[in-house]
Amino acid sequence: MDIRDCITDSGALDAASVAISNGRLIVLPTDTVYGIGADSFNPAAVANLLAAKGRGRQMPPPVLVGTKETAEALAEEFPDAARTLIDTFWPGALTIIVMAQPSLSWDLGETAGTVALRMPDSKPALDLLQRTGPLAVSSANKTGQPAALTIDEAADMLGDAVSLYLDAGKAGGGVASTIVDLTATPYRIVRQGAIPREDIAAVIDLEDPGEP
Repeated sequence: MDIRDCITDSGALDAASVAISNGRLIVLPTDTVYGIGADSFNPAAVANLLAAKGRGRQMPPPVLVGTKETAEALAEEFPDAARTLIDTFWPGALTIIVMAQPSLSWDLGETAGTVALRMPDSKPALDLLQRTGPLAVSSANKTGQPAALTIDEAADMLGDAVSLYLDAGKAGGGVASTIVDLTATPYRIVRQGAIPREDIAAVIDLEDPGEP
């Protein structure tokens, strides 16, 4: 098990980039919790990510991006609400679900043609994404267990399924991102996380939570 401090070890991110390019899994810090990551364009690596978590294809991982332009390139269409949200909250603890660009050669699981995108507010994560491009990243834990807030917690759960662990101390926020589905109107929050509903509702129209 290879654990490297990505704050003090200048070669750690390069090693993680090599691992990703070779189809292996890594654990990386984000601004919310630790994540387990794979090359989003390597179907075998994504399948290994899901297997490491004990998760099926019906729960595809989100994709982390290093720039807003990358997010737009991965989407078939980008509603004005998406631009408003990312201008307001990115980088940060907000994930948006949009329709994926159908020409992309990837297989994230049973996505129904959608993709969940986020730009994390974490310098190590953003520096890594500059090296690797978009990464399929889910919380670094076994499904049903609490998300890992430290590298030791991630390693205890995921063990040798992960090639390289990037340690940056305790994870930033400790609360998962808020997820907003923008694939149909009215827009809706599908997971309440670090960013409160009222902050989202202040910039875009949301479904009435009281509606059936």
